[in-house]
Amino acid sequence: MTTFDMALIQRGARLRRSPYFDATLRAGCRAYTVYNHMFLPTRYDDLHAEYERLRTGVTVWDVSVERQVEITGPDAFAFTNMLTPRDLSKCAVGQGKYVLITAEDGGIVNDPVLLRLGENHFWLALADSDVLLWAKGVALNSGLDVRLCEPDVSPMQVQGPKSKEVVRRLFGEGVAGLRYYWFAETDLDGIPVVVTRTGWSGEVGYEIYLRDGSQGMELWDRVMEAGADLAIAPTGPSDIRRIEAGILNYGIDMTLDTNPYEVGLGWQVDHGQEGGFIGREALARIAAEGPRRLLAGVEIAGAPLDLNMTRWPVWADGAGGEGGEAIGFVSSAVWSPRLKRNIGYAMVPMPLAELGTRLRVATPDGDREAAVVRKPFVDPDKDIPKS
Repeated sequence: MTTFDMALIQRGARLRRSPYFDATLRAGCRAYTVYNHMFLPTRYDDLHAEYERLRTGVTVWDVSVERQVEITGPDAFAFTNMLTPRDLSKCAVGQGKYVLITAEDGGIVNDPVLLRLGENHFWLALADSDVLLWAKGVALNSGLDVRLCEPDVSPMQVQGPKSKEVVRRLFGEGVAGLRYYWFAETDLDGIPVVVTRTGWSGEVGYEIYLRDGSQGMELWDRVMEAGADLAIAPTGPSDIRRIEAGILNYGIDMTLDTNPYEVGLGWQVDHGQEGGFIGREALARIAAEGPRRLLAGVEIAGAPLDLNMTRWPVWADGAGGEGGEAIGFVSSAVWSPRLKRNIGYAMVPMPLAELGTRLRVATPDGDREAAVVRKPFVDPDKDIPKS
């Protein structure tokens, strides 16, 4: 069997490989990207075929690149609560939360899934950025007694409507029946894991956080065996499905230069909480004044487009690509086979973010008409992943 030649993209040992890496090669992974200094498998098959497997069956993703920042110590709660504008007093032990980490000007440093393993024990499952360094910098002069590290924790995602049956076979009814964004600490015949009812797909899904990297291949094989008769298959994370679901990708749809209100995540900011958090004053000011721009949902006319590899310039309708300076950009866009149209996100000035506003987008195939529409494009109440 021909396998992907990693020498095409790797020089030396700086880029790390996950505990499941050899399994992804064995499964015929055809493309990787670099994420949090590691290899992230992105494709095994045609991307539309992988999307259909996710929608109708069950898929497995090696997402060990979701590196953890572990926060412990007597002041771990106070410190973690300071990192995020979301009030963690509302997060119970055994519960997870999607949170933002904000800078002093309100910019978004990261958007991890937070897990509360104890009163003063937290994991931050990270998007692509060096949050451990950020957290160490914050801790340095905080006066708080905390310990910060990257633990030996390597998540995989099991996603799709048949994922619940796979998890039931592996861990039993109690784990399979977890509520959305709750988790269980357990083991699989001695393989220590944390299983969460979370995912990046908009579908029913789980993440299995391996707590011993030496057992990665064993865990992978056990998961694949449990779903063999369900046609379980490894895939990369689906940009098609996550855009349909209104899920944002850090580093693309939001960055340090954007704030929660610009990207539709103002609900993450708990202004009334007792504790202070980094960026509190700036975010209060932005909330009072209102954001000047907004990441809007858009439909782009014409034939199917591939996922954009760069930001595409946006003009107000009638301005034309050569008629003046762009007023915004498309951060993510892709063809939705289900909706039979091109969908995505465009960062535009607030006056142009009204539903129905006509825009023009410079795509690789030439300028196209576009319109501002509601997002999420599919299942706005998240009934699917909560089911």
